[in-house]
Amino acid sequence: MSSENMEVEPKTGVAFPVKLADGKQLHATGLRKKKIVGVDVNMYAFGIYADNAKLKEILTAEISKAPKEPTKELYEIVINNDIPMVVRMVIIFKHLTIRMVKKNFEESLAVIVKKLSGEKNEELVSKVWEGANTDGIKLSAGSIIEISRLPGHIYQTKFNDEVVSEVESELLCRAFFVQYFGEEPFDEEAKQKFGQSALSLLV
Repeated sequence: MSSENMEVEPKTGVAFPVKLADGKQLHATGLRKKKIVGVDVNMYAFGIYADNAKLKEILTAEISKAPKEPTKELYEIVINNDIPMVVRMVIIFKHLTIRMVKKNFEESLAVIVKKLSGEKNEELVSKVWEGANTDGIKLSAGSIIEISRLPGHIYQTKFNDEVVSEVESELLCRAFFVQYFGEEPFDEEAKQKFGQSALSLLV
């Protein structure tokens, strides 16, 4: 794919296609950091994609007058509605293992699920990996994880283009996107960039 069809995440140099094979468009790139033994470590670069037709349809129906800047309401609309979206993550931290990925995902999702529902819902969170055959998955720098919200609030997990699990859960889908568009996003700049890009659909 030529460089003009790619967008580079500036903090990591990781390139993302501006359009996926299914037509979803790239709206923002960012970086997920995590403290390990008190030190900030770059875990993965990410690109956030959306079905632009559906995103525009939902935003147009929900927002009477487009604001000049992204608002909390806009992000809540994106979090709460059944808009087909994908977050593509490209691993940077070379010591990341599948066990670490599972643990980190479950812990962060569990916290948000509890905030949204008032309950721990450990059983729901564990379903993300339930029955997933991850034994043969080897992670390295450059490995790709994709989390998708498919129509019908399907939370789908892919490793290097292989589907490892699908869970139907509106709550799980909402919790996942809170990590990117909520009050404490993984990358504030990426959140703002997505918001501006989404607003441009309303012009």
